[in-house]
Amino acid sequence: MNYMSILEKLQKIRPEKIKKLNESQLKRLASDIREFLINSLSETGGHLGSNLGVVELSIALHYCYNSPVDKFLWDVGHQTYVHKILTGRARNFKTLRTLDGLSGFTNPKESEHDHFATGHASTALSSAMGLAIARDFKGENNSVVAIFGDGSLTGGLCYEALNNIGASGTNLLAILNDNQMSIAENVGAIHKNLNSLRVSNGYINTKMNIKKSLEFLPFGKKIARVTKKTKDNLRSFLLPGSFFEELGFTYIGPIDGHDIETLITVLNKIKKIKGPVLLHLKTQKGKGYELAENAPDNYHGVSSFSINFPIEGSKKETYSEILGKELINIAGRNEKVLAITAAMPDGTGLYRFKEAFPERFFDVGIAEQHAVLFSAGLAKEGFIPVVAIYSTFLQRAYDQLIHDVCLGNFHVVFSIDRAGITGEDGETHQGIFDISYLTHIPNLCVMAPKDKAEYIAMLNFAVNEMSTPVAIRYPKGTPNYFENETKIKYGKSETLIKGEKIAIVSFGHITKTAAEVSERLKQDGFKPTLINARFASPLDLEMLENLKNYEYVFTIEENVKEGGFGSLVSLKIKHSYIFALEKKYIKAGSRDELLKLSGLDTETIYNKIKEKIAFSPSLASLPKENKSSNIGIIKNKNDD
Repeated sequence: MNYMSILEKLQKIRPEKIKKLNESQLKRLASDIREFLINSLSETGGHLGSNLGVVELSIALHYCYNSPVDKFLWDVGHQTYVHKILTGRARNFKTLRTLDGLSGFTNPKESEHDHFATGHASTALSSAMGLAIARDFKGENNSVVAIFGDGSLTGGLCYEALNNIGASGTNLLAILNDNQMSIAENVGAIHKNLNSLRVSNGYINTKMNIKKSLEFLPFGKKIARVTKKTKDNLRSFLLPGSFFEELGFTYIGPIDGHDIETLITVLNKIKKIKGPVLLHLKTQKGKGYELAENAPDNYHGVSSFSINFPIEGSKKETYSEILGKELINIAGRNEKVLAITAAMPDGTGLYRFKEAFPERFFDVGIAEQHAVLFSAGLAKEGFIPVVAIYSTFLQRAYDQLIHDVCLGNFHVVFSIDRAGITGEDGETHQGIFDISYLTHIPNLCVMAPKDKAEYIAMLNFAVNEMSTPVAIRYPKGTPNYFENETKIKYGKSETLIKGEKIAIVSFGHITKTAAEVSERLKQDGFKPTLINARFASPLDLEMLENLKNYEYVFTIEENVKEGGFGSLVSLKIKHSYIFALEKKYIKAGSRDELLKLSGLDTETIYNKIKEKIAFSPSLASLPKENKSSNIGIIKNKNDD
């Protein structure tokens, strides 16, 4: 069947129709969905491997339960493409992760079958418990199902939820989708424990049948209690799965997560069990697509690709790649330097460091709070941990930043990736709050580079010349390349163009945009001063004092306005004007689209500044001058 025929077929699929299919038709549906996903994502990009791994599970859930009355909570949410297809959204897949298109995660604004906007891991169990307890209070009897991966079990939030769910005794199904492969190789004792779990397929049937039979015998309930106690004692020695049962769950599994018939049988039996149940499934990431099965890490999140040829890594140099290369050089000269990631060695570029210095590399799993506090312990003992982490994920360790790193004034270096607008992952992944939540923390130095050379200089400065906490923020993607000398001085900005009356002060990568605006103003006959701030904390107070005599001061940043760089400047210069993001969540779209939509593109900023200064008598008297600036920029190396 060709792609368009499959699309036409899937557009008609709804949860109520799935329940009318027989086993053969369900298997055909699974095959069609896999073919559809591979073809569709080869054009749009998206999360492929994880969705190919949950096809049968998604079908079985909708076959056995009644969504949206019965509620599915998907951890992370990037594995919900099949769920979207089964709930009537197949026709929208051509718009996946585009501006105003289909979200790459669950989104309640998109469908009543989605209950939370997700994007971070280890969250489904807590939100599921909230829904389940609310259901109990309201006297309702719908089912609540949380689906989470083995990678999510490296996050502490999962255990907080497991502990409370087990103690509550509420009816809730927690499905552990164990594919032994999250974005990075899973780490830690829990991962090793999961690999050792072995329970016979007949375990749950035997358990339920014996319990049911005993209920009809004299003293049967007493026998059942004694049997249960004996069984539990034996199980604690024989079955690693007892970990979940000791927490109060009925543990079932592991079973084959690609066997629809078995899944349906087990799910229907689980609905009769009182209290929390943990169903352990074994699945394969990339199932049904050989290239993805053989290289699941390459097919986790993909851009458009050729179906018949393996995906190769991008050849463009990114800030992440630069970190990986430069940190090896730094560590080669300083044996105290260590590297830490929270399950993102590839995304942050630290895979290179892992290869070069495996004993000095630590992947702590999806545990950002632990990563930051672990780093504080290392720093206290004289080591220099470099924590590479996405801006949106660092939010999860806010207390550890304040309480454990900065209160102690420990020398931890945070290399903050994906700061600013990240693009297609949408609302949960835009790194637009970090300037606001970092700059008011005492003892923490906050920097942002305008280009590659400056990032390398800042990283070396942070590691080798500082002894207190420091954060360096940079965006996703390819760095700018300015052709000027770069030397970092603590708390000092860099003047790129010296002018008069008008000053543009930018912070970070968006300095390229500021320079383009400055160039256009210069061609109009104005003489703007262009300053690369470099530091948001501490601010360059000497520079700001000098700017008080300017008629117009404009700040540009890629962060929300409230609490951002421009807001800090405005406390010192009352007549400054701020170009920043509005205080709202930013939807999915390309980075360029979103910058333009947010008014942070060159054309919009230039027009607004020009409008502001156009009627100034003092500026109108400036001599016309059409000379180009001498800072040699406005290009990316990969554009050559």
